[in-house]
Amino acid sequence: MSVPAASIEQVYRREGARVLATLIRVLRDFDLAEEVAQDAFAAAMEQWPRDGLPDNAHAWLVKTARHKAIDRLRRDRRLAEKKEQLQRDTEAEIEAALPDEPSDAAPPALEDDRLRLVFTCCHPALPLEAQVALTLRTVAGLTTEEIAAAFLLPVPTMAQRLVRAKAKIRDAGIPYRVPSEPELPERLEAVLAVVYLVFTEGYAATSGDVMVRRDLCAQSIRLARLVNALLPDRPEALGLLALLLLQDSRRDARVDGHGDIVLLEHQDRSRWDRAQIDEGLALVPRALRGSPPGPYALQAAIAALHAQAPSSDATDWAQIAGLYEVLARVAPS
Repeated sequence: MSVPAASIEQVYRREGARVLATLIRVLRDFDLAEEVAQDAFAAAMEQWPRDGLPDNAHAWLVKTARHKAIDRLRRDRRLAEKKEQLQRDTEAEIEAALPDEPSDAAPPALEDDRLRLVFTCCHPALPLEAQVALTLRTVAGLTTEEIAAAFLLPVPTMAQRLVRAKAKIRDAGIPYRVPSEPELPERLEAVLAVVYLVFTEGYAATSGDVMVRRDLCAQSIRLARLVNALLPDRPEALGLLALLLLQDSRRDARVDGHGDIVLLEHQDRSRWDRAQIDEGLALVPRALRGSPPGPYALQAAIAALHAQAPSSDATDWAQIAGLYEVLARVAPS
């Protein structure tokens, strides 16, 4: 059965971050995990057109990458120090960590490799900018060029920042785990910043041939759900999820037939996703209970007013202006 390259590309976009996160957990080595993940997808490009898509593409890719890692370690004479660790990670243990199919519903947060990876990248031993950049690279799969554009930095500068961040995790022995309950609050700010920047890159892509990258938007919403599952009733986590849902609800109306952005006042509001709007609106009052409300909660409240208005002219612009005044005091930028 012939498998078109476009189908393999879809698998890459859907599974790439999950595969990399699992490999980092198994190998405890960012660079090696990235290398063998690329090797596994290269093998897929060669074998799947001939053999057909496997029943569980994620498991196939992880197993293939694991074998590639053993080969690389043997060649590099690093197998001795990794052998015992790799032997502990049996096939059954790997497969148990892999759901058969991806789902929009959040699995138990503590069992999600990507959430573990987010918190590993957001360790306080790393500068905040490095935390965000490394998570965008490893969890969201953004290229170094895309991250540099998001930070308005030269590409070589961002590349060095990523190298230093991975070295810091390795040399400091930063554990690959979700922090304990007392550690979680101090780590939340960086995690929310990561999720927000992933969405920002998807909502208004800085590179590529499309203005909106829906895969990144969907991934950021899923990560926001996972954070809320782990930290329920945290106002800013709720605010961020509400904001992403409300913003993403407009996705089908934001781009015209030529791929150009349609401004809010000209969008066909009948194309907005009402289910996402209803979910986001329900979260906003809970998010605003923070004292004072945080920047994500305030932005969600602004987005809610747009979502509730039947037209641009009918929007409560006075209330929006008031919310922006509060936002400027809470988070001047």
